[in-house]
Amino acid sequence: MNQRVQRLAADLFAQERRVSLERALLYTASWQQTQEEPIIVRRARATAHILDHVVIAIRPDELLVGNRTVRPRSGIISPEMDPYWILQELDTIQGRPQDPFAITETDKGIYRTELFPYWQGRSLKDRITQRIRPDIQQALTERIFALNQTDKGQGHIIMDFPRLLNQGLNGLLQVLQHKQTAEPGNAFCHAAVIVYEALQNHIRRYGQLAENTSKQWELPQARRRELQGIAAGCHRIAEESPRTFWEACQLLWFVSLAAQYESNASSLSLGRFDQYMLPFYRYSLAQGESPEQLREVLACFCIKTNDVVLIRSQESARYFAGFPTGYTITLGGVDNTGQDASNELSRLLLDVHGVLKLPQPNLSVRLHQGTPQRFLQQAARVIRMGTGMPQLFNDEVIIPGFTAKGVAIDDARDYAIVGCVELSIPGRTYGLHDIAMLNLARIMERTLHSWGARQGEDAAGGNQQFAAFLAALATDIRHCTKLVAAGADIVDEGHGEFAPTPFLSSLIADCVDKGLDVTAGGARYNFSGVQGIGQANVADSLYALQQAVFVEGSIGLPELLTALRRNFTGPGQEKLRQRLQSRYAKYGNDVDEVDQLAADVFAVFVDELDRHQNRRSGPFTAGAYTVSAHIPLGAVVGATPDGRRAGEQLADGGLSPMIGRDLHGPTAVLKSVSKLDHLRSINGSLLNLKLSPDTLADAAGMRKFMALLRAFVTLKIQHVQFNVISRSALRQAQADPKSHGHLLVRVAGYSAFFVDLDQRLQDDIIERAEHRV
Repeated sequence: MNQRVQRLAADLFAQERRVSLERALLYTASWQQTQEEPIIVRRARATAHILDHVVIAIRPDELLVGNRTVRPRSGIISPEMDPYWILQELDTIQGRPQDPFAITETDKGIYRTELFPYWQGRSLKDRITQRIRPDIQQALTERIFALNQTDKGQGHIIMDFPRLLNQGLNGLLQVLQHKQTAEPGNAFCHAAVIVYEALQNHIRRYGQLAENTSKQWELPQARRRELQGIAAGCHRIAEESPRTFWEACQLLWFVSLAAQYESNASSLSLGRFDQYMLPFYRYSLAQGESPEQLREVLACFCIKTNDVVLIRSQESARYFAGFPTGYTITLGGVDNTGQDASNELSRLLLDVHGVLKLPQPNLSVRLHQGTPQRFLQQAARVIRMGTGMPQLFNDEVIIPGFTAKGVAIDDARDYAIVGCVELSIPGRTYGLHDIAMLNLARIMERTLHSWGARQGEDAAGGNQQFAAFLAALATDIRHCTKLVAAGADIVDEGHGEFAPTPFLSSLIADCVDKGLDVTAGGARYNFSGVQGIGQANVADSLYALQQAVFVEGSIGLPELLTALRRNFTGPGQEKLRQRLQSRYAKYGNDVDEVDQLAADVFAVFVDELDRHQNRRSGPFTAGAYTVSAHIPLGAVVGATPDGRRAGEQLADGGLSPMIGRDLHGPTAVLKSVSKLDHLRSINGSLLNLKLSPDTLADAAGMRKFMALLRAFVTLKIQHVQFNVISRSALRQAQADPKSHGHLLVRVAGYSAFFVDLDQRLQDDIIERAEHRV
């Protein structure tokens, strides 16, 4: 890492995170002046007003310019989406245990007297809340499921970056203007044109700022020349399509910022960067730029992605802890003919991450049967560094999973990752990938107590009664799945009516042709993704229940239910808890009877979800990932028959075994996970594994590790990721955070600095089983 890159990275993290009201004030000022126009045009004018008036700056040493806020890593707020949580947390956001932000007393006053009074009763949250049916509200109150994306705009999406870079802003604008002329009443096209013109002006503002700054006499001559080059490049890409690698990176970043101003949303991901940026990389090399120069530009781009941090409510921060922004980049995989697509830029991105060791961009590598050994080996070496990246995805199951959902084969082969582990077709999909989480463990708890109460003393002996309980559980899962689908549609409808994103939508295939925003069904593929959470705990509980109550009869059902209600307190209860936890086999150890229960429960959820169509006439898609929500989701679940106490976390990840219960190594874990039907969880799934660093310390260990990765592909599991760090190293970091500020660990489908996590999540990562290969 050269000195410029070192300084840029250090400066980014040198100051405390602060709340910025700038976007909120500019958005509100515009909104107040456009009350007679359609919502989509008002949204466009508000975004344009931000682009035209936000304060801009060029930081020392920057090669790529453009910042969401002048102060690094400041968080912006969206009171038009949900003004209430912000008001409630103004005095606590700085001291909260997870993801704190500083805020000045002046800004608190502005929020209380100007922003909140205006948006109270006018926000997206108000519209959604008013439409929640009583039965859905009851399920929300009981924490059966959670509805997400009620306080942000559209995220979890990948724009059509190849089209952007090939046509440039002017080319895209001309298409919109032609459509506007042909359909003068189309508000979507009118709105998109407003934002494009504002973005061009925004880029020119940076060009003029670079030009003016270059005239400062005290600057070194070399820096003056750099600024003059930045000025010329900005003026050029405001009009024309990029040619060089720098120009392409700079335009890509400006467009990402514009989408952030429009939505202030997570996971506006970057797709298959190594594919669409490769022609620009090769062009710059052919024009005489050195590999070292281009490596520096790429490092600067990666650093930029760490400048955007998202402010979430205290509750949401527990579900998405550690600032996961979702600038996810996907590497490798196959091309549209099914051949390997990894290239020199794929390898360079892995190399740059290995040097920077920053949480963004979130690197994902696609593997398949034909992945070259060289590329697999480099990915394995970067994983060995212990940053939790790259995470790995399996073409052999994901591509057929997409085609089974009606996606064309060429599009399916082009899939990429959004956010954490969500699967999407870049530039063609509006997937609402993280719209809801269904807590299967909570449903099981509720069903067990209600069903058990009806059985009384008669519930003993035989698998026939156990089958009756499973049937009751399936009925409850289906009922709750219907409710969560209905709730997701209410959120979807709220976004369509109040939070369209014309700029973002213009870079999603078919929206311009249809003249429709993504929220109105303009995208080629229209999914809604719901996560089923808690399979491991449910499977462990069901097997223990089956064996202890219905097969052995070593404990009666009433006695067990009493123990669960009392959280295993009282005489003999701890001994019972230990027996339930240790005597009966657990998911993650390649025990068919347990693993099949996990597969069966998940299949009930998927079967029901598949019966529903969303409001955009697209399918619901099932997922199995928790982000960091396994801790707050576990907090609302009482004691369970697997020996888990009330309020304790659920299994991490989504498909990972419960911490401490995977006793037979990583291969057994993979075999257990492989028994679920991964073709049907096309919204994404997550498997965490932690490896002891010394097991990968030599060539023999690395050969075994790569064989494990090949087995992952063969077993047709969607996803796996690794923490390669010892328990002792994590405990040292927990005890002395100031000396370990840059220790990066894998949390869920993202990496975060260990010291940015609250103690419960740190403890969870520490206690995950540490495997050897």
